[in-house]
Amino acid sequence: MRQILSLALLIGLGSASAQSAQDIINRVDSTQKAAKDISFRVTGQTGFQGSTQAIDFTVKSIPAQSVARLQFLAPDALADNVVVADKKEVRQYLFLTNQITVTPLNKAAGNAGLSDLDFTQLSNPSALLKSYDVKLLGTTGSAGKRLFQLEAKPKNGTERTRVWISESGWRPTRVQVLDNAGKSVADLSISSYKINSGLSAAGLRQLPKNAQIIRQ
Repeated sequence: MRQILSLALLIGLGSASAQSAQDIINRVDSTQKAAKDISFRVTGQTGFQGSTQAIDFTVKSIPAQSVARLQFLAPDALADNVVVADKKEVRQYLFLTNQITVTPLNKAAGNAGLSDLDFTQLSNPSALLKSYDVKLLGTTGSAGKRLFQLEAKPKNGTERTRVWISESGWRPTRVQVLDNAGKSVADLSISSYKINSGLSAAGLRQLPKNAQIIRQ
């Protein structure tokens, strides 16, 4: 779960004048701040419980209200699990046990090894990447349709995350995580990217009412 949440957080990351990683992040930031809500789907392969497995989850976020929701479809061990975060806490619904664990936001981030990241800002690259060194690795495509490849490395860590940003819509299209040896441990695609689809904070927070509540 720690690695998957890390990916989720990083994922939540137009013109030919963009020349640096910060320029690109600023363009993504500007575009997403204008959105009332953002949603997308993440699919691909990742290391999980000692083996490579398919991963599939959706992300829904209302940045202005600091509310975000992750819902898992795969792997089987996480299917139908839901994570909801707001300014105060992270609520994780476990389908198999019908339980909801409630953890204060700062404690949840620390437990995941993400003490400098805000779980609620899945769509705010500047906030999420403030504790990362980010560089531009390369650019492909023609003006207006360029694809920028960024690499983010924690200032206090060695694992690297590569993010591909499309100039068309200024949004992420792919995320790859590399271990200390440079081996890919996750390769994910971002699809079904939507903004202003009418999401509500109440809808994002909704979890089964009959679930057992466990406060941490």
